[in-house]
Amino acid sequence: MSSSSDRHVSVLATGAHLPGEPLDNDALARICGPLPDDVLEGIQVQRRHWMIDPATGKHLTSTSAMATAAARQALERAGVEPEEVDLIVVSTASPDYLLPVAATYVQEQLGLESCAVIEVRAGCVGAVQGLDIARRNLADGTYRTALVIGTESVSPLLAPVFLGQDPERVRMRDRLTVYTFGDGAGAVVLRAGEEGSAHEGSRQVFATQSMGGARKPGMLIVGGGTDVPLAEQQGRKRLMDIKLDIPGTAQFGPRVFVRGIHDMLERSGLALSDLDACVLPEGNAEYFASEYGTAGLSDEDQAVLSKTIVENLTDVGATGSAAVPLALDAGWAEGRIRPGHKVLLLAIEASRYVYAGLTLTWEAPFPGK
Repeated sequence: MSSSSDRHVSVLATGAHLPGEPLDNDALARICGPLPDDVLEGIQVQRRHWMIDPATGKHLTSTSAMATAAARQALERAGVEPEEVDLIVVSTASPDYLLPVAATYVQEQLGLESCAVIEVRAGCVGAVQGLDIARRNLADGTYRTALVIGTESVSPLLAPVFLGQDPERVRMRDRLTVYTFGDGAGAVVLRAGEEGSAHEGSRQVFATQSMGGARKPGMLIVGGGTDVPLAEQQGRKRLMDIKLDIPGTAQFGPRVFVRGIHDMLERSGLALSDLDACVLPEGNAEYFASEYGTAGLSDEDQAVLSKTIVENLTDVGATGSAAVPLALDAGWAEGRIRPGHKVLLLAIEASRYVYAGLTLTWEAPFPGK
């Protein structure tokens, strides 16, 4: 709940950056072999952007550079100069370096000698968690203007699967991983108003939960950590690798989605019919949506939800920390999210089956005006 002395926090603008030209499924078929049509229909991804050259694996940009590009677009749309930013919150699971954190490189690239930086190491849920961290710091007067950025570079982990390989010999499980993920960054500019300007009609509610404490990870990125000695890591087939529990995520993932939706509605006092937009990055993916009923979402609620889902999975793929801000940016730019709309941001990630949700009332006018 907001206290009477809290400052009202507004989203001024969003921004996005997708590296390089889009790679369609035909392009991936040439480098790692095709996927069956029914599998492609299930994951729904038709295009994605990679920060590597798929022919050579060379990096064409970086996680922090993508974050900065998205931030610059968001700041320009908001009419905010970089030097007005006093807090940067970045979420990523693929930083340029383990230390310093990627947020400091965004700070450097924006030309800010001094700035508060916070980094969340997470996948899809991190940007929503980061938005709430920034919101709280602005609402209590600690800072006034914040940049929240989700940025992800997954393609460098995918390249060893197919570089130098006969496409027909790439395992079907590995192909599925390659087809699923994309790279990119999304940014949000937040600003606090005057003290005491918060009001009940724009109350922002947050919730997050890990539901996988008794389950094996749905997604595990192996390498570069301290799980075993470095010499042992170097002896692995791949120095870094993504391991997906595909059956587990297909079965348990929808339960995380539905638990998250119910949790957010209960905490906010809203019904699905009260929401104008639900930013759910994979909300329409067939392998998720087909299990909503089994997971506990009524047919009536599914029908209401389907009319409000805002996502762009088809065009960008699964983009980890960038997923929610990229979908939010697309929804705003397409006019699906407009001033006065009640918006639910909800992300889940397979890592330990985590969800994070945030409600807000949208205020930013259409970005073209």
